[in-house]
Amino acid sequence: MDNTQLLLTVILTVTTFFMILIGIQLIFVLKELRTALKKINNIIEGFEKVGINLEHGFHEFVGFFTGFKTIFKIFEHLSSKKNGKQK
Repeated sequence: MDNTQLLLTVILTVTTFFMILIGIQLIFVLKELRTALKKINNIIEGFEKVGINLEHGFHEFVGFFTGFKTIFKIFEHLSSKKNGKQK
């Protein structure tokens, strides 16, 4: 085996070794990225639940005041009938 073939074999072996190490490190990074994305997804789902609960509470609050508004309209209508101010 002459020097050129020996040098190419050594370089190819070292390059293959480094590529295997880089591949293994890439697998670890992708696993950590997956767990981070799962945590972010859980946080986003939590915010979504809070937002839905706030929206539901707001609708109940608006409904409550709409009921009061209706009651005041009924009282106004009844008092105008009593006073003879028929509309």
